[in-house]
Amino acid sequence: MHFDRRKFLYYTSLSGLAMMTGRCASGSTQEATTEVTDTIPTTSKQKLGIALVGLGSYSTNQLAPALQLTEHCELKGIVTGSPEKIPIWQEKYGIPDSNVYNYDNLHTIADNPEIDIVYVVVPTGLHAKYSIIAAEAGKHVFCEKPMAMNVPECQSIIDACNTNKVRLAIAYRMQHEPNTQTVIQYAETKPYGALQTVQALAGYKGGGGSGWRFQKELGGGALYDMGVYTVNAIRYSTGLEPESVIYAKQSTKRPEIFTEVDETTEYQLRFSNGVFGYGKTSVGESFNQLRVDAVKGWYELSPMQQYNGVKGRTVDGYLLNKPIENQQAKQMDDDALAIKNNMPMIAPGEDGLKDVRIINAIQKSAARAEEVKI
Repeated sequence: MHFDRRKFLYYTSLSGLAMMTGRCASGSTQEATTEVTDTIPTTSKQKLGIALVGLGSYSTNQLAPALQLTEHCELKGIVTGSPEKIPIWQEKYGIPDSNVYNYDNLHTIADNPEIDIVYVVVPTGLHAKYSIIAAEAGKHVFCEKPMAMNVPECQSIIDACNTNKVRLAIAYRMQHEPNTQTVIQYAETKPYGALQTVQALAGYKGGGGSGWRFQKELGGGALYDMGVYTVNAIRYSTGLEPESVIYAKQSTKRPEIFTEVDETTEYQLRFSNGVFGYGKTSVGESFNQLRVDAVKGWYELSPMQQYNGVKGRTVDGYLLNKPIENQQAKQMDDDALAIKNNMPMIAPGEDGLKDVRIINAIQKSAARAEEVKI
């Protein structure tokens, strides 16, 4: 079965369940996973407690404010290596001393019944380490994208969650966004006939030259940072898994800044049914679009990924412009609701692993200047 077929069937059942619990899942789709959900108990908690691991810009400016809007989860704890941030967060969000942790004592969160979910928001190179600690502490795991640096790291997170009977969701917020969900459903229903090509572009013009995004070991560079949007978009807009990377090139126009990682990456994917996917990502150029061409027409999202204002159109003038109050709140509520009702995640660990496998194949193709099987 295709990626989207499973998602489509899942959301047919979840929509009714969500309405009974007070929040509809907006008709998205979900892939079946290897999660063994029948061994994980449900909970009667109205809101699940979340601890944010890493208090950088994304947690500060996006996740914490979004958690003030959620219905099925709430901010209960923080994990940080910066003591100076603690009083600011405590005052703003009412977090008690008992719910404040650092990276060395995160494992003791196992003893805190107020924390149900650990949301890992540290650099990519540290995702596996802290996701595994959280799972071994008996907490459900939300992991930022990309899931990890390589397939073995991704698999280690999945294994830790399965072994400890906790749930795992990868924070692909776009899969929770209603206009993106329409595109995902088009992969199943094919309103414009068989697909031919998909193009996904995600980039911004960044400055500076310091921080983890410029460090190879921590997962810096355009492909990990922004390229995961394009890889995931090509997969969810086709409902297919690519068989090879035909071509890939990584480059930089600012070698004095990008000494370890790529500034721009472009690549082409081949699918077994003749569909082709083209992706380009950059932290030196700005672009933001997903376009699907089929035998009877086309449709696109432009912009395809940003915190608000995702919109699109089809060849016959239909506008993809369903509003959403907050993407991050919807993402966390959907995933918390799945935990509460023991349902599959919209973006489980297997989804993250597949993207990282493709990312690694793109890196290999660029390094060898040849086609690489996935």
